[in-house]
Amino acid sequence: MNGTDWPRVGIVILNWNGLEDTLACLESLAQADYPAPDIVIVDNGSTDDSPTIIRRRYPNTTVLEMHRNLGFTGGNNTGLRYLLERGVEWALLLNNDTEVAPDMLRMLVHAAGAEESIGIAGPTIYFYDAPDTIWSAGGRFDRRTGETHMLGLGRRDGGQSDTDRPRDVDFVTGCALLIKRDVLEQVGLLDDRFYLYYEEAEWCARVRRAGYRIIHVPEARMWHKIPLDGRTSSPMVHYYMTRNRFLFLRLTGARPGAWLRTLFGNVRTLASWTIKPRWRTRWAHRDAMLQAIGDAIFGRWGERIAAR
Repeated sequence: MNGTDWPRVGIVILNWNGLEDTLACLESLAQADYPAPDIVIVDNGSTDDSPTIIRRRYPNTTVLEMHRNLGFTGGNNTGLRYLLERGVEWALLLNNDTEVAPDMLRMLVHAAGAEESIGIAGPTIYFYDAPDTIWSAGGRFDRRTGETHMLGLGRRDGGQSDTDRPRDVDFVTGCALLIKRDVLEQVGLLDDRFYLYYEEAEWCARVRRAGYRIIHVPEARMWHKIPLDGRTSSPMVHYYMTRNRFLFLRLTGARPGAWLRTLFGNVRTLASWTIKPRWRTRWAHRDAMLQAIGDAIFGRWGERIAAR
């Protein structure tokens, strides 16, 4: 790309009481060698005065204030609609707890724009606290088991992956996902029924069914401030991961074996957490799991309604 053919790119960043992380993310974007991307912060009902401070520090950044937490799907969809109205050619979803290499955006756009068949691209994502250890280099979905997993997770990598060339993957994480405008208009926005978790994997599956490729771009690099041992285990996370897996299986046409494996795994876990005394500390997780299964059966999606 030269100075006359830079595609117009928009970036959506969600913020929810994460001012310090969001400011650090914006500072890393300020060092990017890509000319003036349109950045929109969607504030999901913060109470820490984030919008005021972000506007003061970064006056060229748009801040959209929501009155409540719309989740990952609702917040990002708000930002995507805003960017589409402003004519961007590519849109990047970017977590606020990340910092990007100066050339990450340029690498992504260059690789994604190389072929018309490419609809989504994602970078190599490293752990922030272990900068040479991969968290995600794209992902795979096993239709037989219904399981998704990150490629490269935990592998040490001195700045490069196995190959410098982009490769096809089943999905890339919504932590950093670049999607083409034409594809977005064809397949639609994120499915709000998920609220959070599994939404990007289903989105990528939709894009693939529409005939587009999903690629991982090894040379595009960024760092994610996620714990080295993965997601913090909480009843809330367990609820969404359990419930949304059923929705994901249904929407992606998973095979019967995947459903049986999922159901068996849930029953086994519930039995263990209920019967074994050493798992009394997990009873809140068990209750969240029971609610998740019930909500999935009765089609209660979106934001979790606390059990009474």
